[in-house]
Amino acid sequence: MIEENKTIKKIDSVENLLRQGKYREAIVIGEEIHKADPKEESVLLMLSWAYYDSGDTKQAVKHLNILLERELQRKVFTGFAFDELVRIYRQEKNFHKLVEICERAVTAQPEDVGLLTELGKAYLQSGQAKKACNIYEKLIVIEDDNPAFYCHWGEALFAAGLIQESEKAYLQASKIDSDQPDHYYFKIAVLFQQAGNHGEAKRLLNKCITVSPANPLYYCSLGDSLVGLGQIPKALKAYKMAVQYDNPGAGAYYNRLGHSLMKTNHFSEAVEAFKSAIVHDSAQPYYLSLAAAYKGMGLVDRADKIISEVKKIR
Repeated sequence: MIEENKTIKKIDSVENLLRQGKYREAIVIGEEIHKADPKEESVLLMLSWAYYDSGDTKQAVKHLNILLERELQRKVFTGFAFDELVRIYRQEKNFHKLVEICERAVTAQPEDVGLLTELGKAYLQSGQAKKACNIYEKLIVIEDDNPAFYCHWGEALFAAGLIQESEKAYLQASKIDSDQPDHYYFKIAVLFQQAGNHGEAKRLLNKCITVSPANPLYYCSLGDSLVGLGQIPKALKAYKMAVQYDNPGAGAYYNRLGHSLMKTNHFSEAVEAFKSAIVHDSAQPYYLSLAAAYKGMGLVDRADKIISEVKKIR
């Protein structure tokens, strides 16, 4: 009992040191406890946090893997170490390791929906779109009324180059969640935009607007695709509709329009968009964007003057 009380006090001490940001001190005490009682899993978890926050990711991963091995052997999967490792590997963009631990977890718990979802995401992030498709197809069999799984499947299908099948998956999601079909039209529209296929994006965004005509986001996105198609007057009209439905957000909308125009080298139109943004909201970033548009037009002196004025305000 005395030894147990000492251990509890040491664990409390580690927790306090972590809260104070004293990671090295926490590690010293934590390693003492771990050496004396290797089975104490709360200490393993705290040690991993301490190592990670102190900048020693390698040691953090080492301790988390010890804990993960124990988690994988249990019938009920707690997943504390798994979640932390997934977070670390995603932050580091270490997709090889991310896939590896997700595969290990699914091998141990083959019917766990959450783990299958993570494995599908890992495959997609590592560029293995077809494997991601297979995982999401399995999930759809398990839960064929879950619109989120159809969205994941649709994203994987799109990445695999199966565009028509992707759209069908999103449309199936919209049928399941029939109260907000525009939500799913928008998801596939964004994928088309990211792929530079603004014609298909425009088609789907118009469907979004038909369902939800007062949503300013849809008009902004439609405007972006119209810019991509070179239909600038129509793009300006779409953004004006966004402002009409949400005037308090006008500054942000016109700023977004300006950047969209800048990407396609429509600098003079971008200047007007940024000026409109400033009329509604004189935020400093909008002035800097205006200066960048002037530079794009070759009007460097005018751009420098704006930047100089902004620096004075600061």
